[in-house]
Amino acid sequence: QVQLAESGGGSVESGGSLRLSCEVSGNTYRDYCMAWFRQAPGKEREGVARLCSDGSTSMPDSVKGRVLISQDDKSNILYLQIGSLKPEDTAMYYCAITPKNRVSYSGVYYWEYNYWGQGTQVTVSS
Repeated sequence: QVQLAESGGGSVESGGSLRLSCEVSGNTYRDYCMAWFRQAPGKEREGVARLCSDGSTSMPDSVKGRVLISQDDKSNILYLQIGSLKPEDTAMYYCAITPKNRVSYSGVYYWEYNYWGQGTQVTVSS
């Protein structure tokens, strides 16, 4: 079993930045991918960024240049730094983990991930 716990969400003004954290515990995989997703009310869960154990990263064009995903190996924490926040970034943000061989590398897809955290809310006001 793997446990993930997100933190760092909150309310910010447009143009601001946030750093989200995801603490990972339990029996993780030797080769894995971790990712951040977000889901706004009434919308499908969408991938924001992915980081795999080989150091490769991926993110959709919609967030490139505003998002940085990183990991502190010593503390098993995954981070998501988001800058230039916009009201449309308002959503519940989730982190997830999956074995690396489940990832297609063509995008960041929620159906490829099998362990999830409870989420942290990000609200951006205009």
